[in-house]
Formats: sequence, C-alpha cells, structure tokens
Amino acid sequence: MDGTNDGSPPSKLHTRLRLWEFPDCYIFEPIDGLADLLLSVSRSNGTMNLVEALPLRESSTPKVQIVYGVIGVLKLAVGSYFLVITDRDCVGSYLGHAIFKVTGLKVLPCNNALNTTSAEQKKMESEFSELLDAAERTIGLHFSYDINLTLSAQRLHELGDEYKSLPLWRQAEPRFLWNSYLLEPLIENKLNQYLLPVIQGFQNINAEVGSEKVNVTLIARRCTRRIGTRMWRRGADAEGYAANFVETEQIMQSKGFTASYVQVRGSMPFLWEQIVDLTYKPSFDIVRQEEAPRVLERHFHDLQKKYGAVLAVDLVNTGGGEGRLRERYAKSIEPILSEDVRYVHFDFHRVCGHIHFERLSQLYEQIKDYLKKHRYFLINDKGEKIEEQTGTVRTNCIDCLDRTNVTQSMIGRKILESQLQRIEVLGVNDTISNHPAFDTNYKVLWANHGDAISIQYSGTPALKGDFVRYGKRTTQGIVNDLRNALARYYLNNFVDGTKQGG
Repeated sequence: MDGTNDGSPPSKLHTRLRLWEFPDCYIFEPIDGLADLLLSVSRSNGTMNLVEALPLRESSTPKVQIVYGVIGVLKLAVGSYFLVITDRDCVGSYLGHAIFKVTGLKVLPCNNALNTTSAEQKKMESEFSELLDAAERTIGLHFSYDINLTLSAQRLHELGDEYKSLPLWRQAEPRFLWNSYLLEPLIENKLNQYLLPVIQGFQNINAEVGSEKVNVTLIARRCTRRIGTRMWRRGADAEGYAANFVETEQIMQSKGFTASYVQVRGSMPFLWEQIVDLTYKPSFDIVRQEEAPRVLERHFHDLQKKYGAVLAVDLVNTGGGEGRLRERYAKSIEPILSEDVRYVHFDFHRVCGHIHFERLSQLYEQIKDYLKKHRYFLINDKGEKIEEQTGTVRTNCIDCLDRTNVTQSMIGRKILESQLQRIEVLGVNDTISNHPAFDTNYKVLWANHGDAISIQYSGTPALKGDFVRYGKRTTQGIVNDLRNALARYYLNNFVDGTKQGG
C-alpha cells in the first residue's frame, strides 16, 4: 500500500472512499489523493486484494456511496462482514487534530457462497440494521485520522518521532482500542491506510472565563478487558483486570497552554460477583477470598507501571453487603500500602445522601495533599513541558458509575481550577463556580461523560445519588462489544438476551 500522490507517508489514513457494490465484490476507491490502488473485497468469502482499476461490467449498474472509513471485519461461521462508516460528525479536536463521532454504520455481508435464502438473508440484514441503529445511538464511537486517541497527552508527549511515524493502529494502546479484534483481518493484509483505531467516549465544551477562551475535553478510554454489563461483570479476574475500568482524561486548552489530568475508575479489584436474581439489589459474594491480596497486588502493580503513584478512593457503604466488600478491599490492600499506594474510604451515601454533593469537600480535604504532590501535565505554546503528572486517583463504588462520576468530577474541577490559576485565567482564589455559564457547561460535560460510560455498562444513563440501577440487558451486547452481540445473534442468544431485558 505504498502508492501516494502527494508525498504523504504510506501510513496516512484514508479519509474518504467511494464504495462500489458490484455483484461479486465491493470496491473501495480512495478519493482523498492518498493512493492510486483500490481495495477489492470478495462478496463470496471476504478475501481482500489491491487492484489498479474498477472492474469492467457492462450489464449491471453498481450502487455507489461515499464512506469515511472501515471499522473492521467481523469473521463468523456464516461469513465475513465489513463494518464501514457512512456518516461522521466532527465533534471537536484533540491537540489540534479533528475528532469525529461515528453517526452512521453499514454492514457489508461477504457470504454469497453460502446460498442463504432471500428470506433468511432479509431477516439477518434486518437484525443487523436494528443492531447498528441502536449502536449509533448509544455506543459513542469516536476516531481521528491523524492522532492516537488511545494515549493521554502526557504519554503522547513522551513518545519519540520514530514511534509517531508508525501507523496509527501500531501506536494504539491495545487496552483502549475498541475495534482491535475487528481490525485483525486488515492487519493480516497489511492495509495500513484502512486501519482506523476507534475508542468509546469523547465530550468537549468551549467556554469563556472573563475575556479568555477555555476549551475543556473529556476522553473516556474504556478498557476492552473484562467487559460486560453490570451485575454480570463485577470485580477483577485472576489476571487483575477490573470490570468497568475506564481511564478518563480531562484536557484544558487556553492561552496557548495545554493541560491534562488522568484519573481512572474500576470495580473493586479482587474476585467477587453479584448473584443475579429478581431482587432489587442482588447480594454480593466474595469468591476465593484467599486470592484477594494476590489479585489486588497484580492490579495495583499494573496501575503503578502505567500511572505512577495510586490513590484508591473507595465510596461504598459501610454497612450491609457493600460493607463486607469494603472490609475485604481494605484488608487486601493493607500489605501494599506505601508512599505510592494509598487507600481512602469515604461513605458517599452516609455523608452526601441524595443531594448534598457539596459535602464531598470533606473527601477533598483528605486527598488534597496527594493531588498537589502529584500535579498534572502542562505544556506551553512551544510544546515545552512545565508540569508532569506523577500519580493518579482510582475511584470505585459498586458500579463505578454514579457516585464515582460525581467524585471524579469534583477532583477534575479542583485540578482544572489549579491549572487555570497557574496560567492566570483565574485569579489566585477564584473558582469555576464564580463563572456561572462556565460552571453550568462544566457540570453538563461531566454529566454527559457519566451517562456515556453508564449506558455502555448498564444500558441506562447515570443517575446521581444512591439509586442503583437494575441493569437492562436489552442493549448489553450493543453497548459493550458489537462483535459479541452479532455473534450472539447467530447463536440465537442475542434475541434471548433482549427478551430478558424487562
């Protein structure tokens, strides 16, 4: 895939393709000037070849449309399916590069050889269509043609030019690459210009503080390990991967400065589960208690390698089933507590109740020394590093949704205020709440962020307070992993799953 017209590096991603649908193949014709060769995909078995020209067809008139990228290829027993982006919206920028949201998806079946009846084919395609409609509405897929969205600003800054010259998919952090499995067939065919990395979750606002413009972006990088919906996916696995693990990066840009702060959320990192039954709050069960310290140590060791110091903020209740989990967490983490690993328990419901979120200031007083010590990432308009983040906060409640999101937004607000004070957009004692329009926008930004993560994990938007959702399974496969959902449909499980959703 070396053909280029304008001296662009071979790894430059295609931004616009003309899709031709012939009876025996699909042809992707680059129309962005980045390559002369066309990609031909067999409709009978999904094999891919680069060709120099469109096939000559006298009898049929092919269907033609513009597409904006290939999300990947789903390989199933019944054939291969190409997922392509038919619509996109530019929703903001990350370090000067445009970010797009997927607003239209299309599946291209490559299973002509199976001789499926037209009735079966229609049923299959109607299921695909429903699935994709739901996915577009809820899944929050985002991508960039130019920059690696899977890495934080600080990690990107630390990388050398040699690394940045690699194809985007090679630069990507596998944990946060939503379509890694779907890209494999394209990787095998060395189609670098078609390998578009996709993540879940991006929100941003543009606001003014006095006369200064301030842009704040939130990126949610949802880990692809141990995914699944709430109640069906709790705790950590034996490798230390925690359920609903999300890296949240808050990026501020103003006056030529760029600042970033990374924090994480994830289920309590030891082996536990929730016994799903028809009760409103199914009970918790700690599995293989004796292994808890080992699993937890593995989890925190991994966090330290990636983020430096770690402050674990545990927001669960002191009593009942949550209290038993809290005791196990506190006891299991004790052997590894140090200067670099701290644990703070804060009974969110008891202190804050349903509405008194301002009482989170009590938690802030306990952790502010840690936040000040480990700072945030800051570069000036020349790209020179002024500050470095040397530790992160890991927050959990039971779902790592509602209480966690409110708490993370408080931490994000405090960090943002110190960043804006540092670059003199805010005065020394000034706060975001003194600027009502900015304050409102900032709250909405975090609420949307919480909703996006919540929909992916529970099927419902986040609720603030102590109402624990009874997670609907209707969109389980869609919002967690499209591949699983499609596979389940073919195993006649997906429909069963939707029936259980009530």
